Amino acid sequence: MGLRSPAEFKEGLRDGREIYYRGELIEDVVSHHDLGIGVEHVALDFEMAEDPLHRDLMTWDDPNLGETVSRYFKVPSDGADLLNRREMIERSTRLGDGVVLLIKEIGSDALFALDLVTSQMDNQLGTEYRKRVGEFIQTCKKKDLSLAVAQTDVKGDRSLLPSQQEHPDYYVHIVEERSDGIVVRGAKAHTTCAPYVDELVVLPTRAFKEDDAAYAVSFAIPVNAPGVKLIASPFGSPPANAFHHPVSSGHRMIDTLTIFDDVFIPNERIFLKGEWQYAGLLANTFVEYHRFTAVSYKPPLCDLFIGAAALLAHYNGIGKASHVREKLTKLISYAETVRGLSLAAAHECSQRETGSVVPNVIYSNLAKFHFANGYHEAVSWVQDIAGGLVVTGPSEEDWLNPQTRPYIERFLGGSQGVGAEERLRALNLVRDLTASTFGGYNEFLAIHAEGSLETQKITILRDYDVARCVELVQRILRS
Repeated sequence: MGLRSPAEFKEGLRDGREIYYRGELIEDVVSHHDLGIGVEHVALDFEMAEDPLHRDLMTWDDPNLGETVSRYFKVPSDGADLLNRREMIERSTRLGDGVVLLIKEIGSDALFALDLVTSQMDNQLGTEYRKRVGEFIQTCKKKDLSLAVAQTDVKGDRSLLPSQQEHPDYYVHIVEERSDGIVVRGAKAHTTCAPYVDELVVLPTRAFKEDDAAYAVSFAIPVNAPGVKLIASPFGSPPANAFHHPVSSGHRMIDTLTIFDDVFIPNERIFLKGEWQYAGLLANTFVEYHRFTAVSYKPPLCDLFIGAAALLAHYNGIGKASHVREKLTKLISYAETVRGLSLAAAHECSQRETGSVVPNVIYSNLAKFHFANGYHEAVSWVQDIAGGLVVTGPSEEDWLNPQTRPYIERFLGGSQGVGAEERLRALNLVRDLTASTFGGYNEFLAIHAEGSLETQKITILRDYDVARCVELVQRILRS
């Protein structure tokens, strides 16, 4: 099949999957009044593959298959592949009004990591996991599958290892081994876009010791597999009102608590089964790709901050004020530092033994750290320029009321003849991005998505060649 149409993708979601939302079992995620907004949003991936303006970027003629497939499933072999991937993510996020799609991006990050790590396992242990990973990648290409990654275990007491927990199910683990597969139990948190994908790729969340070998497990499973249950989070989901929520009313990501209630995994879908020595390596290798994906989709949101701040500075008549110009300069510096570091991560990639490349770990983590560490300050600059009407302005109902609209038009216009409606819509955009439930969702994502600030600091210090710097100092001191 190679590529699916948006309609075919949506029909594939009507497969009996078990999704709970706000206490109710959802019969059809596609037609649901709230979750369906997210379906339309992520379908943009399939629309872009059909659009002549984006087709060459989003697709790839696979010589081994003899078919045109999604470029997301091309294992990167050089910096050009990473730059293409980065452009795919940034462009689709821009077309999604600053909201990333994430129905192939994270899943393919996991596939690239699995390809690398299983190659090492096969060479060192004599296993045959890489062949399974390769066959699954081929299936993803042929069926144009959408993927989510379930990695973060719920953890319970974080000071304890999995086997030390109050009960064993705080981490996903193997509870039964059969000749034809395994049975797993447990739960994963923060599974992004799980209601909108065909398959879940499960990865370990951390390094383990031998006593926790049952928790060293990785596999792929259809979302509608028996025993898989999704409890979808409602947070970041405002009313579908385009006047007050110009971005989030039409674009939505949903995260789930993903339950594995004695789920059977056939052998051909198992990529790690008790090889505890490789759990940490697999988790970290995934992050090497995943943080590159993260910093590839951040710039469009930064650009929205710059554009909204600049437009409202004009509407408010303060565009020439020195403090406003300073804040706009800082916003530009903030955005372009993230963008520049993500480009550097692709250019300075490292080749691995399989022939694939990994984005530069230092640059990817610096970009993610810079974005997360500066996010709340960037929000404050935008809010300061926009003004208090962001949270005290009138409602759409007041605007539509013929008794109150004339007053709004009279008193809330902007500088140089800017009308009240133009100004209110710009203010509402800032509210949606920074002062709504969606804005709060974004603030938490900035800190916790793709790893916390502490994880980036740990990675930067661990991977940076500090010894080179010490050697330079010692050479000077010896001279």
